[in-house]
Amino acid sequence: MQRDHRPYFMKKAYRRVETFYVNHFLRPQLESLGRDFTFMKPWNVEIFGGPIRLGDYINVIATPDMKVRLAVWPEKENQGRIHIGNYCLICPGVRIGSGAAIDIGDSCMMAKGVYVTDSDWHGIYNRIVPSSLAAPIRIEDNVWLGDSVIVCKGVTIGQNSIIGAGAVVTSDVPANVIAAGNPARVVKHLDPNEKMVTRAEWFANPAKLSRDIDQLDREMLHRNNLFHWLRHCLFPAKGD
Repeated sequence: MQRDHRPYFMKKAYRRVETFYVNHFLRPQLESLGRDFTFMKPWNVEIFGGPIRLGDYINVIATPDMKVRLAVWPEKENQGRIHIGNYCLICPGVRIGSGAAIDIGDSCMMAKGVYVTDSDWHGIYNRIVPSSLAAPIRIEDNVWLGDSVIVCKGVTIGQNSIIGAGAVVTSDVPANVIAAGNPARVVKHLDPNEKMVTRAEWFANPAKLSRDIDQLDREMLHRNNLFHWLRHCLFPAKGD
């Protein structure tokens, strides 16, 4: 993996630009956005319609080739919403589309390429008009959706459950299980005697966490300077 060649001050400035972008361009499109968010490359986040709510300490990662898309296309008046709880992780390529209602609990993780949709968007026999058969989705606290998972309309996924990579969830998944396959089926029950550590605990002391991350940046970037960064940009060398 290519290491970060930016000087510490440049990385801090870049993060301030990201925060400004979120507050100036994304926040006005959201019904609410919680405190202490982290958006990486937020100019690759697309928001359409509403209401869309994002909780506290949300972490959104987007890339130019895998944008994050949150869209509400109501099929009827006063329908359609996306509510995402606190401490959630949204990775590149996640798409969430609502025509009825999508509620995602706290400490959920959505890996690369996850697609959550509460509507078919087109009828089976009439491909011209939108489908009127949308059904709400409920994803409970601490659910982990693996790479490229698809969650279909009308589904509830229980607390702490894990959906394996590439699975297609077409029916309810109970709490505390691992489900996989197409269509997704329970393949394992989680051990009730094992302590569950959630993302909420990672943020238990936000001030200390922020100091620790800042100190790590200082240590990793302390040898970098502006000349080094320019050299890397203009004349990259093997091992950079």
